[in-house]
Amino acid sequence: MEITVTWQTIITIAAVLAAIGTIVGVIVKAVHWMDKQKQQSEDIDALRATHNHDMEAIKQEQTLLVYGVLACLKGLKEQGCNGPVTEAINKIEKHLNQKAHE
Repeated sequence: MEITVTWQTIITIAAVLAAIGTIVGVIVKAVHWMDKQKQQSEDIDALRATHNHDMEAIKQEQTLLVYGVLACLKGLKEQGCNGPVTEAINKIEKHLNQKAHE
């Protein structure tokens, strides 16, 4: 059994190898792309968790500030200040009451 190698055989083998290389390259790119998407999803989840934690801390701080302002306004009212002080106290207390029932 004798095998003869012609230019046509070499070209066919080269074409098959190129096609296999292209298919493997596309598969590798797809896997890398999917890994990148997975990593981005994990990064977004981590950012979301950090953001939620930060927002909770900000809400707690703002609550303390509102109570501090309310205490100051009530102190002013006790000293005889009226008008805008009473109006501000009423608005803050109304707001706090509405938020408590949400």
